[in-house]
Amino acid sequence: MIRQLFLAALILCPGAAAALELGAPWTRVERQEEASASYRLPTGPWTEAGLPMRPIEGRIVRSVWQRDLAETSTLDLLAPLRAALEAEGFRPLFECETRGCGGFDFRYATDVLPEPEMHVDLGDFRFFAAIREGAEVAEAVSLLISRSDATGFVQVIEALPRTATPPAPVAVPDEPVAAEAPAPAAGTLIPRLEETGAAVLEELVFGSGSAELEDRAYPALADLAQWLKEDPARRVVIVGHTDASGGLEGNVTLSRARAASVRERLIARHGVDGAQVTADGVGYLAPRATNRTEEGRARNRRVEVMLLAG
Repeated sequence: MIRQLFLAALILCPGAAAALELGAPWTRVERQEEASASYRLPTGPWTEAGLPMRPIEGRIVRSVWQRDLAETSTLDLLAPLRAALEAEGFRPLFECETRGCGGFDFRYATDVLPEPEMHVDLGDFRFFAAIREGAEVAEAVSLLISRSDATGFVQVIEALPRTATPPAPVAVPDEPVAAEAPAPAAGTLIPRLEETGAAVLEELVFGSGSAELEDRAYPALADLAQWLKEDPARRVVIVGHTDASGGLEGNVTLSRARAASVRERLIARHGVDGAQVTADGVGYLAPRATNRTEEGRARNRRVEVMLLAG
């Protein structure tokens, strides 16, 4: 069946195992399929406890679609797709827009296919999750929508019944996703900085969708401040880094803002001389891991301290 809409056509092919297809003006640029896997469907905004998710098992299909834009907003992109899904019996489960989703933190806690196929503007994106209860197993779909100056992007992730009839699903409560891997042992920052000239400031926490450092104790900053105050001749630069999701300009801006927040904390809270610390950001231009996996992208999102000569 095909439902023509004012901006897009959403085609739901007959049969329980059929994936969604977006008609013109959308063009599919990426498709991945796993015959038997699980998808952690976001069911609420990101909070300090993590991102609430509902694990759903089945045939997982991930696809990215693009279209040319004029003055079309992300809401204009979402509205016809949402309406078509609801008309086909999908029940809305969760919907949000940029800051309401949790901003930067939501984007990096959920499943997103990499650039250049899927682009997410950290200041302008929307998310929609829906579920359709079937006689034997539920189907779920999520839409992540964003845009650049000239292109609209929608990522569609579907959890479909397996080809063979699966057993009845077991209800699993929503659960927060774990934040990140454990940080290195305390007390290693200064030896690492003096030996290699650079070290990652571990365990820094920024506000949801914000470049502001959260108000809590950070042992790495306390160690760095003490080391700087022991010798006024020491000079460092705080450098922010991002992963390769999104455009370079936006990522450089975010990385610089987070580095500046760390510098300000060293000065205001720890009494470091401002002349000893500068701040800058390089966006995604200095990765330390692959940007093709979530683990690699998480490692690339960091703030480092670099020792300057002098």
